[in-house]
Amino acid sequence: MNLELQQFKAEFFKALAHPLRIRILELLAEGDKNVNELQTLIGAEGSAVSQQLSVLRSKNIVYGTKDGNRVIYSLRDPMIVDLLHIAKQIFNNHLIDAISMLDKMNEEKETGGV
Repeated sequence: MNLELQQFKAEFFKALAHPLRIRILELLAEGDKNVNELQTLIGAEGSAVSQQLSVLRSKNIVYGTKDGNRVIYSLRDPMIVDLLHIAKQIFNNHLIDAISMLDKMNEEKETGGV
């Protein structure tokens, strides 16, 4: 795997540190959208959406195209949809493991470690 791709993947996974960014990527995976559409679909303030889009643009994950007085946002590469799917699987697996561990700890606490 080349260095540029590795760096992109690292930046992508760092970008997922904010839940609003994840939601924006999920919506852009469905198709191109402007800030107002994203704001409406997410139910967040336009400034919050714009701020997170700015982070995603700075990491070369999304790009904007001028359309009159609006900017239409798109995913930079179709591979991002696959990476997002992988990230969700990793998160779900870790969540399942954490819940399992908590269940085991509670069970041990209830039985006195026996």
